[in-house]
Order: sequence, then C-alpha cells, then structure tokens
Amino acid sequence: MESQVRGGTRWKRFAVVMVPSVAATAAIGVALAQGALAASFSVSGQSFKVTADSLHGDGFSQYGAIDQGYTLAGKSAMHPVAVSAFNTARIKNMCQSVVTPNVPVLGSVSLQLTAGNSSDEAKQVHAENLYIDVEDLGADATFKGIDIGVAGGDLSKGPKMKPGEVSQQRANPYGFAQQATSADLTGVSQRAWATTAGTFKLPGLHMKLMAGTHECP
Repeated sequence: MESQVRGGTRWKRFAVVMVPSVAATAAIGVALAQGALAASFSVSGQSFKVTADSLHGDGFSQYGAIDQGYTLAGKSAMHPVAVSAFNTARIKNMCQSVVTPNVPVLGSVSLQLTAGNSSDEAKQVHAENLYIDVEDLGADATFKGIDIGVAGGDLSKGPKMKPGEVSQQRANPYGFAQQATSADLTGVSQRAWATTAGTFKLPGLHMKLMAGTHECP
C-alpha cells in the first residue's frame, strides 16, 4: 500500500506486498481495531474494492484529484479520483479486498479485511477525518444540507482539500466540489485507490489471505 499524508498524519506504511511479515501486519491490525493508530491505505499502486451495508457520515465534502499508482510492470500511472471526505463516519459491515495477480507459484492471491458487522452502532467501524479516493461508486445515497462550492476555499461542512494535494498539483483548488452536513449511503460498493483517516477503529477485525480471486461481495 502506497502511503499518503493527509491532515498532517503520516502512518508507518501498511503495505500489502505478498506477506513479508504476517506477524507485523497482525499487530498493526490489532492496534487499528483498538483505534490506536492513524491509518493510510493504498495498495501497491493497485485499486481495491470496499463494500459496506451502510455508511453514515457527518461533515461531507467531495472534490476531484489525481492519484499516482503503478502498472504491473512497475511504471508510474496517474488515476483520476473523486475524493470523498468525512469529519466522522460510521460504517456497518465493512469489507475491503485486494487481489494481487501473477504471484510466482501461487498465481493470484487475495487479501480480505472485514470489520464492524454488528447492528450495535458502538461495534461498527468508526473513523475521523476520513478520506476515500474513489474511482467508482455504487450506493443508494441521501444527503442533507447539500450545496456546491470551490474545492480550495468554499468547503466548510467537511474536511477541506489538503495543502499537500494542491502543492503536488494532484487537485485543482479552483475546481468543482460539493459538500453536505451529512450523508447516508446504503448498499455501498466502490473501487478506491486510497483510504486515509486520522483515526480508524475496526471492531471485530478479521483479515485473511487466500489463493485465487476473492473480492468482497
């Protein structure tokens, strides 16, 4: 996972490069489940799939940007994304998966992470200052207090565009953006290039590696 810096927080990179250290990864997973670490996920230049039964977010903003990734041949590639940002978010039954193809001997290998599968809101996934760099999104959505603005200056209801993104010319500070006081999404299925949060609490965290292609349903 290629680490990014948002909100002044740099996390020790959580990289899925085919299991060099399962024990270290498990320890990081436990810390995340306890809400002890800030988190930054981006998967070795690959997009990854995220699904959820529902997502409730307060303080929503969204704007366009460019993420840098890599092809399977290791060449740099740029990817247009819509950055969805939330001051706080609660996610029920979250699943995140990434498939790494062409692993010697094994072929494709999948990593799947699940958390927050509970009707009790206290046991669902909670995040603060959450940013999701989305390539494709499907959901039923309800927004309250929605309006449009300019990414670099008019966003006030949710997290603003980060200075690092502007200085690296990954987003247009004068480009179109939208915001809302709250957002409710159900039946969420999205393809993302990066997820970043100031804090990410994952109750009931379960992570597994599997041979073959096993994406989140």
